[in-house]
Amino acid sequence: MSVETSQKVTASQLKRSAFLYVRQSTPRQVLEHTESTARQYALRKRAVALGWQDDQVITIDSDLGQSGASSVDREGFQKLVMEVSMGRAGIVLGLEVSRLARNSTDWHRLLEICALTDTLILDEDGIYHPGDFNDRLLLGLKGTMSEAELHLIRARMRGGVLNKAKRGELETPLPFGLTYDDEGRVGLDPDQQVQQVIRSVFETFRRVGSALGVAKHFREHGLQFPRLIRQPGCPVEVGWGDLEHNRVTRILRNPRYAGAFFYGRTRFHKKIDGGGRVQRLPRQEWHTLILDAHPGYITWQDYEENLRRLQENAQIKGVEKRSAPREGPSLLQGLVICGICGSRMTVGYRQRKAGLAPDYICPGPREVDRIEKGYCQRISGYSLDIAVGALLVETVTPLALEVALNVQQEMQSRWDEADRLRRLQVDRARYESELARRRFLRVDPDNRLVAASLEAEWNAKLRALSEAEQNYARQSQADQLKVSATQREQVLALATDFPRLWNDPGTASRERKRMVRLLIEDITIRKGEQVQLDIRFRGGMPKTLVLPRPLSFCESHKQNPAMVTEMDRLLEDYNYADTARILNEKGFTTGDGLPLTSIAVGYVRKAYGLKSRFDRLRERGMLTISEMAKACGVSINTIGH
Repeated sequence: MSVETSQKVTASQLKRSAFLYVRQSTPRQVLEHTESTARQYALRKRAVALGWQDDQVITIDSDLGQSGASSVDREGFQKLVMEVSMGRAGIVLGLEVSRLARNSTDWHRLLEICALTDTLILDEDGIYHPGDFNDRLLLGLKGTMSEAELHLIRARMRGGVLNKAKRGELETPLPFGLTYDDEGRVGLDPDQQVQQVIRSVFETFRRVGSALGVAKHFREHGLQFPRLIRQPGCPVEVGWGDLEHNRVTRILRNPRYAGAFFYGRTRFHKKIDGGGRVQRLPRQEWHTLILDAHPGYITWQDYEENLRRLQENAQIKGVEKRSAPREGPSLLQGLVICGICGSRMTVGYRQRKAGLAPDYICPGPREVDRIEKGYCQRISGYSLDIAVGALLVETVTPLALEVALNVQQEMQSRWDEADRLRRLQVDRARYESELARRRFLRVDPDNRLVAASLEAEWNAKLRALSEAEQNYARQSQADQLKVSATQREQVLALATDFPRLWNDPGTASRERKRMVRLLIEDITIRKGEQVQLDIRFRGGMPKTLVLPRPLSFCESHKQNPAMVTEMDRLLEDYNYADTARILNEKGFTTGDGLPLTSIAVGYVRKAYGLKSRFDRLRERGMLTISEMAKACGVSINTIGH
């Protein structure tokens, strides 16, 4: 021990413990770089030589296999900092600065605490006191070099990865349906069932137009989708289960299925707390995008079209986009644009005796305070839907034959595709049961433990085969009923009569909306003395309709004068809810024949110019709670009590 070293170690430091910090960056280094680990543990002898007793040397090695880039996940380093800050450490031992930290923030925080608590730091080159200027300067330089070394290591590795990615040769995890061959080339999965189910996802999305619709289609037809099953201590297996909505979205957004290689689609940003977030970048900022790099399930044009449809379906606040056709009766849902502010109008429904009645509503542009402004436009949609439907019947009649034949062909192809996928599920279950049978027959009968396990596995596979066959028979019978011979004849009969096809009660609202979207790009509505509809067909052809302004509910459904008179009398003493209850008890209804509610009472009162409940109470000289509190000079709570 040199004279300089002995002068730095004091009696007060020897009374405290010596902490030896041991770390390796990865689990692989722990297993393979054993010499470095041994050198770190050997520093215990240096502490003993400096005067510490062997039982005073505390080894912290819980961070073996942890990176030193941050202290967030390093429990051992956090424990070391805590012990130093509590004044329990006389010296901190580490083979080199990079073992303690590769982050300047963590390193300088440790130096500051060591300087405040009079704690020494020892590495393979010598012993330092962070409170001494020269030692502090040298330790700071070593910490900077350690951080720079980590940056250089990462830069070399990153450069190699980016160079391979630029050539499209970087092996990245592939989604289901794509695999690497023995030469590292990407190709379609050899499993025909996996190929068919992936193609079915894209085909179903092309038909239904929404990712949620694809998931519903798979559930309704009993179709399953592959997934990885990871269990502790077991190899990764491929299982089959229900297809979720988010899985469909990931498949549609993955360029790999279009045969494209990509890299750098996301960027990782660190947070202050040590965590991070992943940012998805626009396509022009991707590092690499190579089209037609390998076989795919769809073309790049199909991929672009799928993204466009997903973007139209997105329901994001403040972003005006078309949405996918849904089950509601509003024919123009997602197509209507406000002629005043240019925002896309939403749909609201009112319950009427004949069913749901749509209203097209524009809440106004986003930058306007909607609470103060109210609705920009609100138009009853019943007469608008009828007018647009009549226009389509008049316009589309020459194309009726082609439309009907396409509907029939789509129904048949939909059943054929679902039947083919279910048949593949039965074939897979039959193969697995046969494989389990052969395993059971090859086992030695005297080895009862193994034989019993294989027999149980065989029975489970037989049950799975039976369930698959029953599901196939049940779903096939249901699908055959959907496309029976009688219905096919009805479709062909409607081929030359598009008005009957449009007005047929069996035609779902969703299908009518899909027909509208095939022909109409959007409709701009302006409401004044009359309602003007500027219709823009696909292809650019414009058409303008001028309709009478729709009557309000009270105008189109005249209220019983006796009911209005009785309502006016009851509002003198009752609120809206009690007024509606009493009127219902007396047998009164709305002009539509529905029971009265508090909302209906308020609507009728406003339409017929009756005084509000507030005005009636004000005429009697009554005050609100806040006015009473102000008049009495007390708080509102006092009035309430």
